[in-house]
Amino acid sequence: SLRYELNTVVSPQGGSSVQPSKRQRKAASWMKRIFGFEKEDLSSWERLVCLLNRPTDPASLGVFRFLFGLLMALDVTQERGLSHLDYKYLDGAPLCRFPLFNFLEPLPMDWMYFVYLVMFLGAIGIMLGFFYRFSCLMFISTYWYVFFLDKTAWNNHSYLYGLIGFQLTLMDANRYWSIDGLRNPKKRNAHVPLWNYTVVRAQIFIVYFIAGVKKLDADWVEGYSMQYLAHHWLFDPFKLILPVELVSLLVVHGGGLVLDLTAGYLLFFDATRPVAMVFVSYFHCMNSQLFSIGMFAYTMLATSPLFCYPDWPRRFFRHFPACLGVFLPPAAPLPQPSTSCVYPPTPPGDPKDSPGTPKPTKPGRRHTLGALFTFLYVAEQLFLPYSHFITQGYNNWTNGLYGYSWDMMVHSRSHQHVKITYRDGKTGDIGYLNPGVFTQSRRWKDHGDMLKQYATCLSRHLPRYNITDPEIYFDIWVSINERFQQRIFDPRVDIVKAEWSPFRPNPWLMPLLVDLSPWRVKFSEIEGTLDNQTEVVFIADFPGLHLENYVSGDLGNTSVQVLQGQVNVEIVEEKVNYTLHPGDKMKQLPGGAYHKVYTVSEGPSCYMYIYVNTTEAALQRNFTHLLELQEKIRNGTETEPLPPELQPLITGLEDDDSEGNVSDPVLRVFLRRQRRMKERKERREASLPQRIERFVVKKYYMLRRGFLMTAIAMRNLAVGPPPLEQLTQEVAYANMKEPDSKASLDDSLQAEVGHGEL
Repeated sequence: SLRYELNTVVSPQGGSSVQPSKRQRKAASWMKRIFGFEKEDLSSWERLVCLLNRPTDPASLGVFRFLFGLLMALDVTQERGLSHLDYKYLDGAPLCRFPLFNFLEPLPMDWMYFVYLVMFLGAIGIMLGFFYRFSCLMFISTYWYVFFLDKTAWNNHSYLYGLIGFQLTLMDANRYWSIDGLRNPKKRNAHVPLWNYTVVRAQIFIVYFIAGVKKLDADWVEGYSMQYLAHHWLFDPFKLILPVELVSLLVVHGGGLVLDLTAGYLLFFDATRPVAMVFVSYFHCMNSQLFSIGMFAYTMLATSPLFCYPDWPRRFFRHFPACLGVFLPPAAPLPQPSTSCVYPPTPPGDPKDSPGTPKPTKPGRRHTLGALFTFLYVAEQLFLPYSHFITQGYNNWTNGLYGYSWDMMVHSRSHQHVKITYRDGKTGDIGYLNPGVFTQSRRWKDHGDMLKQYATCLSRHLPRYNITDPEIYFDIWVSINERFQQRIFDPRVDIVKAEWSPFRPNPWLMPLLVDLSPWRVKFSEIEGTLDNQTEVVFIADFPGLHLENYVSGDLGNTSVQVLQGQVNVEIVEEKVNYTLHPGDKMKQLPGGAYHKVYTVSEGPSCYMYIYVNTTEAALQRNFTHLLELQEKIRNGTETEPLPPELQPLITGLEDDDSEGNVSDPVLRVFLRRQRRMKERKERREASLPQRIERFVVKKYYMLRRGFLMTAIAMRNLAVGPPPLEQLTQEVAYANMKEPDSKASLDDSLQAEVGHGEL
C-alpha cells in the first residue's frame, strides 16, 4: 500500500511530483523501485512514522470520497431500505427481530425515517466534502445503528461500507474537490499523510485476498459452491467452447479463486495494474448482473483507482475542456503543505529559502497516532476473519456471523423441510406454526443465535393465543453446497429453554455429515438417468431420529430407496412398517398421507425420494396441446371448428380482457403464461434507450416514494400527524406506481397453477 506515494518529491513551490525523474529512478535501489521505500525507512519506529506521514497528493482520495458518498446516498434509498422503510419497521406489529444486542430496538416509525434522513444527509456531506468530519459522524453513527439492528440483513459488503465510513472519518479526504476546501484555504488542495491511502488500500487488499483464501475450501475448488451460476446468460460466450460443467468448474470457481487471490497484488505493481484494472472491472460488472448486491460492485470499482498514482485525477482531467473545469476535479495547482504530514529536510541543491518550500518537520503526537492506528487497524482486520475460536456460539456449519469473514459466495444452501412444533407447557397440547410466522426474514433457519432469538420471541407472542409456557422445537433440513439434505439443529431440544452463549459452542447444533460429501458425484450420475418430469431429493439422517413426511396428492410414483444404513418406513394410516437395507426400494408411497422414516442403523442413514409431479406433468401436456392448436389456428391448418370455450385462443394475446372471460382454468393459466412470455420477450429485445428509460423511471418512483414518506414522517414529528383520512391519501400518493407498470415475471409465475410444486 505504500508503493505509489513514496516516490513523491516535494518541489520548491510546495507542490509534489509523484513520478521521479529518470536520474532518480536509476539511482534508486531495487526495493525503492518496486515497493517505493528503502529498508532504512523501516529501521526504527520514528522513521516508520515519518514514512506513513509522508506528504501525498490528495487528489485520488478526494475523488474516492466523492464517489463513495454518492454511492452511499443511493444505497440508503435502496439496500438500506428507505424506499420501503414502513414495511420493514411496522409500528405495533408483533414482529420478531434479530439485533446483534438484544437491548437494541427500532425507534418509532417516524423517528426511523429521521435516522435514515440523517444517514442520507451524512452521505451527501461526505460526497461534497461539506462539514466533512461532522458528515462522517452523521453517516457512520446511524449506519452502524441500522446495521446492528438487524443481523438478517448482514453481508460482507454492508460491513465493508461501515468500515470505509469509519476510515474516512479519521482521514483528510476533504483536502481536494470539496466545499470545505472552498471555505478554508488551509484545507484547499493540501497534502494528506500517506497512511490515509495505506489504510484504505490495505482494506481492499484484505477483501480480495482473504476472499481468495476462503475459496481454497474444498467445496469451492471442486466446483460445488456456485454450480447454478454457470447457467446464467453472462457465461454463454464460455459455453460456446466449453460444456457447462467445465464453465462452472474452470470459469466460475477457478476464475473467481485466481482473481481474488491475485487482484490485490496485481493492482499494487505498475507493470500489472492495467491488466488488473481490466479484469477486476469485468469481474465487478458481471457481479452487478449476477447478484442482488446493491452498490457493492460499483463501490469496488471506485476503489480500484486508489491503487494508481495519487495524482491521476490531475493528469486525467486536465485533458478536458476548460469550460467544464467548474464541475470537474481541478488539475492545478499542485498541493500545498499541511500540518498533517511530516516533511523531510530540503534535498541538497534546492534553495532552502525559496517561497513555498515546506519547512522540515518532526513527527508529533498526531503523526504517531496516525501510524499506530494504521498498524492496529490492519492487524485487527487480518485477525477478525479468523477470530471464530472466540465467538464460538455464532459458529454453525460455517464459522461466525456472516459478514466480516469475507467468505463471499463460498456456501450455498437449500431448505427442503422446515417444521416448527410447539407444546403447551400447561396442557401438553401440541401444535404447529407456519415457518416464518411473526418475522420478515428467513435467515434464522441457518443460525443458532437467531433461532434462539426467534424461539424467545415466539414464546412471548404465543400466550396471546392461549398457549401457556410454550416449548418450541425446530426441525430444519438444509443442504449446503449440494450435499444431502440433513438436520442442522436437534429437533428434540426445546429452544426456548436451551442454553446459548456467544463464547461457547452451540450444544444443540447437529454436525455436518462431511464424510458423506463424496456421494455428490453419485448424485450427478443418478440425476442424469432421470427424465425431465422426475425429481429426486437426497436425505441423510442421524441414528435414533426419524423424518415425518407427507406425500402430496399431486405427486405420483413416489418411492424411497436406501443408499446407506438401515431404515424403517412406517405408513401412519395403515400402521405398517417396512425395513429397508442399502439398495432396497419401496415403491409407490401412498399419496395424500403421512409416513415416517426411522434411522435404525448405528451410523447415519442415506436415502432418496424419487417422484413425479403428475399434476404439473398433466398441465404441461395440456399446454403443449393448446400451443399446437394455437399454431394451427394461426397458420390456417386447423379444419375443425373451435369449441366456444377455446375461442380466446384466437385473440388471447391481443385482447387484454380475454383472460378474465375465460372459464377454463387451464386455458386461463395458458393465456397468462403466454402473455408473460410475450412481455419478457419485449423486455429482452428492447433497445438501449428503452432499457435506460425503464431503468430511470423505475428508480425515479422508488426514490420518489422514499423521499415522500420521509417528508410525511418529518411533518409528523414537527407538527403532529394529520387526520387519518389525509394521511391515507398522502401515503397513497407516495405509493403511486410508474405508468403501465406490471407485476414482476417471477411473481406472476408463482401465482400459476402447479408452478409452486415445480
